[in-house]
Amino acid sequence: MRPARFTDLVIDVVKNQPTATRVQTLAEAGDTRHPYGVAITREGGETRWQFTGQLPEGAKHEGFADEPVTGTPPAAGPGPQAGDDPEAWLAAALAHAESPEVATIERWSTRPESGTRKGLTLTFHNGARIFARVL
Repeated sequence: MRPARFTDLVIDVVKNQPTATRVQTLAEAGDTRHPYGVAITREGGETRWQFTGQLPEGAKHEGFADEPVTGTPPAAGPGPQAGDDPEAWLAAALAHAESPEVATIERWSTRPESGTRKGLTLTFHNGARIFARVL
């Protein structure tokens, strides 16, 4: 999944979450520096996310069709809660969307070598990845 289509997916998922009050593209939020991403407003304030993508191994940009490849979505776990930090909240919201294109969702803060970086890596059933980082 390319970043533009992922942005649309995130907007669709977030707008249906009762703990989110607003979601818009970064461009709509006034950020012209980052081409793909969203600004999500929740009770605790706004969080901006930048999205970058990686094609499947061996794929070339020319001729790559961003066609959905489906499989079993990742286990959902607990739903997004109002008090969750932005990374945990978005990971839970995306997992509960149960997109059959998403194979895994990895939170950066839960990695052993994570440091203080907040973000997500989503791997899709076609081998593509999206890196979502908090700005």
